[in-house]
Amino acid sequence: MDTTWMAEGNCRDVHPSVFFPSDGVGVDVAREVCATCPMKAPCLEYALRSRIDHGVWGGTSERERRRILRQRRIDAAAAARTS
Repeated sequence: MDTTWMAEGNCRDVHPSVFFPSDGVGVDVAREVCATCPMKAPCLEYALRSRIDHGVWGGTSERERRRILRQRRIDAAAAARTS
């Protein structure tokens, strides 16, 4: 999986601990870094494809990524039924 995008993200100069917060306030801090990041979409896709369970990736929390994956499964199942 290509990870060259990582070198271009806003996070490249931020300590990794910012993206692995222990509370909701920390998640908000990480999201602020991600908000204007040009690599937000590939970062999120990387986390989703890799099934990364921890931290903030692409501006999303663990819970948000689980919801996205669940919705994608539902959408894929619906599409398969209509094909």
